[in-house]
Amino acid sequence: MPETVYANITAIGRYLPDYVLTNDELEKMVETNDEWIRTRTGIRERHILKDPGKATAFMGAQAANEALRQRGIDASEIDCIIVGTVTPDYLFPATACLIQKMIGAENAYGFDLSAACSGFLFSLSTAVNFIESGRHKKVLVIGADKMSAITDYTDRATCILFGDAAAAVLLEPSTEYGIIDYVNHTDGDLNGLLIQQGGGSRNPATHETVDKKMHYIYQEGRAVFKKATEGMADVSAEIMKRNDLDGDDVAWLVPHQANLRIIDATARRMGISMDKVMVNIDRYGNTTAATIPLCLYDWQGRLNKGDNLVLAAFGGGFTAGAAYLKWGL
Repeated sequence: MPETVYANITAIGRYLPDYVLTNDELEKMVETNDEWIRTRTGIRERHILKDPGKATAFMGAQAANEALRQRGIDASEIDCIIVGTVTPDYLFPATACLIQKMIGAENAYGFDLSAACSGFLFSLSTAVNFIESGRHKKVLVIGADKMSAITDYTDRATCILFGDAAAAVLLEPSTEYGIIDYVNHTDGDLNGLLIQQGGGSRNPATHETVDKKMHYIYQEGRAVFKKATEGMADVSAEIMKRNDLDGDDVAWLVPHQANLRIIDATARRMGISMDKVMVNIDRYGNTTAATIPLCLYDWQGRLNKGDNLVLAAFGGGFTAGAAYLKWGL
């Protein structure tokens, strides 16, 4: 009987822009203050990509290159590139195509996947199936977003939340470690609560859409907060129940970094103390599809082979996802 094959994370890379936008600076831009932001979100600062002509693909390529260097392989060995993003450089070609060229992955094909803050987990679960089937041996999964490009810096409800970043993981087959299980959900009933209304085929760019600021993030904050708190906790509890895990079995919770209060509620629902939760929202803000792999990058030195990790996210759509993995890097 053949051995079970898992998709294992064998390398991680990241990219953070140099410019750091602090809460003190935001106080000069909108009516807010550092204490208000920190107590309600947990955010102190966020990185912003200000370099002219550079966007999501640039950040994703830097993260991918670091992962390749860590693994010690050439980009020509990559079979597939999947990019989770809601801020592609263009509607087409896909950001994955741009990254493929930038890193020299001449033998890879690629595509983008749009699931907002769940984008990395949806991309990861897609890659898992390619690895488990035996179809591919090396898949790059990248979460990357230049959220500053779609953020209205006169809207104090949203501009305090988001930052720019990219992080990449390399997936390869393993019979010992990797993603054991995943669950993904979509609920389109309330899609208008968190949306970028302009720029698609329904509302293509016009003077009117620009004047109405339809190309920026729009969200109904209280409603989104409530749904996110419930949704991320629900999907985390679901993945634990499916795999007979309790709080003591989980070495680390790796949550999407949207709001510290949402993270705390998820940990409590799972029966996990906050000292077993990866939190870096204070330094990066919400980088959308990049948050979970950024956590893995920051904590990789503290992880041991065989550690049980639960990854969880909730995002616009609404989307939600969770994954259970045994760490194998």
